[in-house]
Amino acid sequence: MTKSELIQRLAELNPHLYLRDIEKIVDAVFNGIADALANGDRVELRGFGAFSVKHRDARIGRNPRTGETVQVDAKKLPFFKTGKALREKLNGE
Repeated sequence: MTKSELIQRLAELNPHLYLRDIEKIVDAVFNGIADALANGDRVELRGFGAFSVKHRDARIGRNPRTGETVQVDAKKLPFFKTGKALREKLNGE
C-alpha cells in the first residue's frame, strides 16, 4: 500500500473528513515519526510496533564488481519491530 492508497482508504472510512485534511494528518504522523527518529528517540505504537534507530559502525567493505576494498562510513538506520498484536493478526492467532 502506498501513501496515496492509505490516504484514499482513510477517506473512504471517514467520509465526513475532507481529503486534504486526511493528507495533512497522515503527513503529520509520518513527519512526527521521522523527526523523533532523527532526534534519536524511539516511537512506540502499542499493538502495532516500535520504530528505533540502529547504529552501524564504520567498516571496511568490498566492491563486488572490482574486489577492491573500500571504507564504509558509520551510519544510522531506521529499524521497526512489530508489536505482539500485529504479529498475532498476521499469523491468524
